[in-house]
Amino acid sequence: MPRTTLSLAIALAALGASSADAQAPRVTPAGDPSVKSDSIYALAVKPADYADQPYVYLLDDGIVTLEADGTGTRTYRQIVQILTPEAAEQWGERSFGYSTDREKLTLNWARVLRPDGSVISEKPVHEQESLAPVAMEAPVYSDEKLHRISLGGIAPGTIVDYSYTVQTLKPIIPRDFLTSWSVVTGRLTRRSRLIVDVPESLKPRIEEHHLSFARTEVTTGGRRIYTWARTDVPKPELEPLAPDSSYGESLVIAAPIKWSDIAQWYAGLAQGRYALTPQIEQALAKTVAGSKTLDDSIRAVHRWVAQDFRYVSLSLGIAGFQPHAPSEVFANNYGDCKDKATFFVALMKRMGVTAYPVLLSSSGGVLRTLPSGHQFDHMIAAVDRNGRRTYVDLTADIVPFGALPPQEQGEFGLVVHPDGKSEEITFPSDPSAANKTEMHLVGSLTPDGLFAGKWTRMASGAQQYSMRASMSKSTKPDSTARARTTLAIANAIFEGSAGDSLQLFDGRDLTAEPKISVLIKHGKAASDAGGTEILTIPLTSFAVANFIASLEARGARKAPIASAKVWGPRTDIQELRLTLPAGWKAKLPPNDSTTSVFGTYVASYSQTGQELHIQRRLTGTDGVEPATKYTELLDWMKQMSKDDAKYVILEH
Repeated sequence: MPRTTLSLAIALAALGASSADAQAPRVTPAGDPSVKSDSIYALAVKPADYADQPYVYLLDDGIVTLEADGTGTRTYRQIVQILTPEAAEQWGERSFGYSTDREKLTLNWARVLRPDGSVISEKPVHEQESLAPVAMEAPVYSDEKLHRISLGGIAPGTIVDYSYTVQTLKPIIPRDFLTSWSVVTGRLTRRSRLIVDVPESLKPRIEEHHLSFARTEVTTGGRRIYTWARTDVPKPELEPLAPDSSYGESLVIAAPIKWSDIAQWYAGLAQGRYALTPQIEQALAKTVAGSKTLDDSIRAVHRWVAQDFRYVSLSLGIAGFQPHAPSEVFANNYGDCKDKATFFVALMKRMGVTAYPVLLSSSGGVLRTLPSGHQFDHMIAAVDRNGRRTYVDLTADIVPFGALPPQEQGEFGLVVHPDGKSEEITFPSDPSAANKTEMHLVGSLTPDGLFAGKWTRMASGAQQYSMRASMSKSTKPDSTARARTTLAIANAIFEGSAGDSLQLFDGRDLTAEPKISVLIKHGKAASDAGGTEILTIPLTSFAVANFIASLEARGARKAPIASAKVWGPRTDIQELRLTLPAGWKAKLPPNDSTTSVFGTYVASYSQTGQELHIQRRLTGTDGVEPATKYTELLDWMKQMSKDDAKYVILEH
């Protein structure tokens, strides 16, 4: 018998089922006919053998029924063996989310037992329905609820066994569904099983990732039953710098619909939602009054909608998907992503500019081969002008017009036309050279080793937003705060420095260059060493010898390497231009230069006349490289780490 078939047979035996059982089990509060609980409890491990894990899963189980119209049920059961006090604290409180507008939740059971199966607690000590908690700085109005339970009697050595069912009464989009399953839980899992029950006539899209075993399929009584089952799934051995998606065995199941179906659905919801009132027309005229060109007007409207209308998530019933009319957004002075995007598109239309709504995921990762509205949770706008398209996120209030937040770049989007036609697009990505941070220190050194000059920090592309966020407060720092900031920057460069003439920028001014500068004087940059001076290099070192050692200690590489976790698609430039006293000469460290698929590093040291010039520049890349590139990565980091100079010797 093949290994995968043998594993499946063992798993099904413990679960009290076989491939001959074509019916998906119907789980109720009375129990699960397909699971022999005593057999599962008997899988409990010896805690001493798993001292590195706070708990283990004896069973991770899912039974999903999907219908062609998008309705269905999802029943999940977990049996967990508690090994530590921390795990007892964690598993003593459980919560299950569902939408009150379109779903029904049933807690089938939740009990605490001893390893021999004797019951400590038959049901939760407390149960409560509550709205999902939200942060006041990002208010959310939603029909999502949490069913919370508190379990009594949990302690190391006990077992938690619970099951719940969520029934989809009304799908978001007709005929649309999406469900996923991870075989790997992050802990040892003795038994993992997923059963999916669909009509025989329904051909769901199934995408499996890294599975080491084959699923089974059985058809009977007009239904098709898919089963994924595996025994003793080990705790994954995580490797540094691996892409988030590289670990574990998982699968996703989606309805057999198309992206165009989703576009048609949304176009119907948005129909009639672009009308402007006379009050909005007047406000629009006032907003663009100072603009000299149409492009200036577009930027003014973008700033108005992005910054002057608060973001409030509105996900109550159909309002979670249908945008509010511009009149409501204008009157309330707030809206969610689809409200602000719709408002902006309506304003563009009034100005004679073509614009469309664009559906996307706020965190990225849309699976393009599995069309489903469940993959979208965000909306932005697309502007077409002079043969060029610009994407605009109206919830990103410090992102300039023409730029996109980093998490949206390179991701999938669905442009929706008024007639329901759609475009499947990939958002543009800024190159590494555009995502830049620069630090420049220019000045002179006195014979007694004191520095006087100017420190400047600039940023562009994705690297600018942390600076913009820190400079976005409407209240400006007073003289005391400015003095403290000036002194802090100066002393971070050279100990004992005095600072002056702090120059800041307004982070909410989308036309302002992200730039901060300070004049520095009296900084102790060099120290006497008996006829020579030792200059401290005020630049960050990119040497990573300790990290290299930790990587090499792990042995052979198995997982792919995510370039974004090595350095990423960005550039860091640090530069020192220092005029030395007459007759002084620097003993220069060697230049360093190295290039690989993970990036390019260049360090240069030179003296021209009395000017000492030091520059370090690191540019990273994006993408995923195979494990076979591991040696190249180590060699690249080793070569870069050779530039570990912290001082320069200055001879009189």
